[in-house]
Amino acid sequence: MQRRTLLKLSLGAAALFAVAGGGVALLRPGLVDGRMTPEARAVFHAVARAVLDGSLPADPAVRRTALNAHLGRLDDTLAGFAPATCAELSQLLALLASAPGRIALAGLQPDWPEASVLELQQSLQAMRTSKLAMRQQVYHALRDLTNAAYYADPSVWPLMGYPGPRTV
Repeated sequence: MQRRTLLKLSLGAAALFAVAGGGVALLRPGLVDGRMTPEARAVFHAVARAVLDGSLPADPAVRRTALNAHLGRLDDTLAGFAPATCAELSQLLALLASAPGRIALAGLQPDWPEASVLELQQSLQAMRTSKLAMRQQVYHALRDLTNAAYYADPSVWPLMGYPGPRTV
């Protein structure tokens, strides 16, 4: 494939995603008043299961509690973002929550809650190594937000062997 053809294809795909994302976000935004909708929570819940695999508690009940606490911290974090950032993130989450967006951007066939940890990890890895910068950006946004909200909680620091900040 020639470079010019690839550039045209990439620009066309970006325009299509922008229009589709805007349309989906108008119908079902990912954030409402800076808080995640149930669909957006499902996306981040699934991403957390994949990204934090091995860091989450092994006991299913404790794991569920840890994930719910994580989603609460993530909601609090997102509520503090600038309105323009919230609008962009809302569009992204709305697009990822839709079946066409999930398949096109994440390459994930099953819906987020039904996907196994392995399927989620493979999907994230495919986004991370994609030749499309947009897919890489989506991966980094999902991973970075997930890690920041999870590891900001002092109760998980001992699990990593981190004693916490020193008193000065």
